[in-house]
Amino acid sequence: MTRTFNWKIVFKTLGALLLIEAIFMCVPTLVSYFYHDWDTGAFIVSTSITFIAGLVGLLSGRKAPKKVGQREGYAIVASIWIVFSAFGCLPFYLSGACTTITDSYFESMSGFSTFGGTIFNDVEILSHGILFWRSLSQWIGGMGIIVLSIAVLPMFGLGGMQLYSAEVTGVSYEKLGPRISGTAKSMWMMYIVMTLTEVGLLWLCGMEGFDSVCHSLSTIATGGFSTKNASILGYSPTIQWIVGIFMLLAGINFTLLIFVFRGKPSRLWKDEETRWYIVGLLLFTMLLAVGLVRHYFPSTDVTADWSTKLQVVEKATREAFFTVVSAVTSTGFAAADYTDWPKLFWVFVVFLMLLGGCAGSTAGGMKQIRVVLLLKNGIAECRRRIHPNAIIPAKLNGKPVAQQTINDVMAFMFFYLAITLLGIMIFCACGLPFDLSVGTAISAVGDVGVCIGNFAPVGSYACFPALAKWVCALMMLVGRLEIFTVLLLFSPTLWRK
Repeated sequence: MTRTFNWKIVFKTLGALLLIEAIFMCVPTLVSYFYHDWDTGAFIVSTSITFIAGLVGLLSGRKAPKKVGQREGYAIVASIWIVFSAFGCLPFYLSGACTTITDSYFESMSGFSTFGGTIFNDVEILSHGILFWRSLSQWIGGMGIIVLSIAVLPMFGLGGMQLYSAEVTGVSYEKLGPRISGTAKSMWMMYIVMTLTEVGLLWLCGMEGFDSVCHSLSTIATGGFSTKNASILGYSPTIQWIVGIFMLLAGINFTLLIFVFRGKPSRLWKDEETRWYIVGLLLFTMLLAVGLVRHYFPSTDVTADWSTKLQVVEKATREAFFTVVSAVTSTGFAAADYTDWPKLFWVFVVFLMLLGGCAGSTAGGMKQIRVVLLLKNGIAECRRRIHPNAIIPAKLNGKPVAQQTINDVMAFMFFYLAITLLGIMIFCACGLPFDLSVGTAISAVGDVGVCIGNFAPVGSYACFPALAKWVCALMMLVGRLEIFTVLLLFSPTLWRK
């Protein structure tokens, strides 16, 4: 016997999560008060509205059954990003930082989805509270609101594997223990430890305390919001290397990082996806570095001493590494203006934006594991053509991959590219140049933040028409939830008794 859709558990869960958002919103409120910003009142009002809405949602579902079904899980996961962004936009709008609901929602969704694109032409005039809220929203959304909620929802009498499996990105995920809440808590502890470590290193290397916190929140979330208009360009090479290394780490499956933290580093290199990820980053860094050395040296005196030549090589290597890692992990930070590079190098950036990081990380994009599986299946298919009677499965980590998994990956790739092409057409219809439309669509569905076009890599989306901003926000949501969670909401079967 089929059961009806449990709306009460949806409202109750959303209410509980909004209470969590209200608690997080208290932090930028305190920051604003500490720095004597003019928008402290706006944060107080925003926090109060969010708290009241969460309380109403929690009370409206107080008699709801505690079990979260699969249908309710998908509905909660998809709607919470929309709801969080809606209430998260209140500080932007009420403080006057954004003059329209469209801009406020775009900036909020960009934060929670870790897209990292902004509508602000000058972020350095923003208050400390707003700057901190931008970075904190990315940090909340980076590991995943639902992964956080699994660790705290039991306090509200809620929980469920359905939320975790519907939100955690990638082809598969791995539990660290028998209880899913324990896995979520371990991931968040690792998340916090990495963030605090980067804060300390950036501060020790000369970055101001406030900036080091904001940049660390955005780095570990692979978000890309910065407190400076020039992103990371204006900071020292040492700081750029530190941010680059932490971006690389944030693009690795967090469950594997936890095993490393527990004294089992071999688990990291045994994972085939991680090996492809690291080797690919090194390879693309080397190729781009060689190209940049050839690009920079014509402007350098051929009679320059070895010290000057080494500086050029270091600069080319650093910029190549930072750009490659930023694009692959979908962070969007910039340590170089790649619009001044030869356009062939732009192709590198676009390809890396599509590639993405590892499953189970905070990175966006297609994810390395899907690309690896498609490549392995293609090679296996060639071998099957040669040996038609042989059973030759694609293998990952030495184990055969089920055909259903391959089918899922192929379906994902189809919808990923279809949504990207649809976005390109809509952006072109809105009057945007073709190269900007292509870059924005690829960036939005992959939640990358960087783009190609006239305003890349540190420009804003302020000039976009309102329709283009809403479409871009929708694509951020679809990309953050890895497509199927959103598509299922349009399936009549999900809502049918």
